[in-house]
Amino acid sequence: MNARFAVAAMLAACCLLAGCAPEQTAAFMKNVGGVEGLVRNIKDASGTIDEPREIELGHGMMETLLGARPLVPDAEVQRYVNFVGAWVAAQSDRPGLPWRFAVNDSDHVNAFAAPGGYVIVTKGMINTLHSEAELAGVLGHEIGHVIRKHHLAALRKGAFMNLLGAGAAAGAAGKSSGELVQALVGPTKDLYSRGLDKDDEFEADRVGIVLAARAGYDPYGLPAALQTLAKIKADDPYLALLFKTHPNPGARLDQLALAMGAGFDRFQGSPQNADRFRYATRNLRPPQ
Repeated sequence: MNARFAVAAMLAACCLLAGCAPEQTAAFMKNVGGVEGLVRNIKDASGTIDEPREIELGHGMMETLLGARPLVPDAEVQRYVNFVGAWVAAQSDRPGLPWRFAVNDSDHVNAFAAPGGYVIVTKGMINTLHSEAELAGVLGHEIGHVIRKHHLAALRKGAFMNLLGAGAAAGAAGKSSGELVQALVGPTKDLYSRGLDKDDEFEADRVGIVLAARAGYDPYGLPAALQTLAKIKADDPYLALLFKTHPNPGARLDQLALAMGAGFDRFQGSPQNADRFRYATRNLRPPQ
């Protein structure tokens, strides 16, 4: 299906949800194959999204996340995280994406990615890490989500159908256009509140250690970060969202142990750059 027809299908959906006149909707539906054809075309469009549209979608998703919590106002740490992230992303099979990395001002321990090369790590996550190798592993995990297009797959599975259902219900109830717009925002927020599939998280871990190793870091940085998280009490409020949206650290460590085996032993002793990490992030840590 070409891009122009995909756009037409999406516009038809918006027309339907926004309460166009019945005759207008009927005319549009005739061209795209009725309601069943419309739904099919929307699902197809989400599966064949091109890179420019992927980047645009990711930008919108990041705007939603940043609306809840601003970035840390520390230019040095932002440059540093972008330097590490860009180097790790350069080892992936999608180095040409406009990769952007940032630290947001949240004490919760988490990291997020969005399609198109957007990655955010929280201040709380930075403060649980001990080295640049651990940071490289965490960023590599998020890069893995992007290059494997996990978020796009999750949206394809459910968000467009949820959008149609929520929008149609709102339209039938006579809701305002502003409330209909919120129906479009909902799937994005829901995706980050419930998390990706467990298998996607395990795959991102595997990608993360490979990318860290390719970048010259000790690939055991990510397992070390997970070991730190495993030691924190599960009822810690700053870990609630991470534990809700990811498999528990013990399960992730078990999967990584199977994936790494003896093949990664030769990378032990690779740089961890702990001193550089501590210096670059010194302003984020609470006073001792």
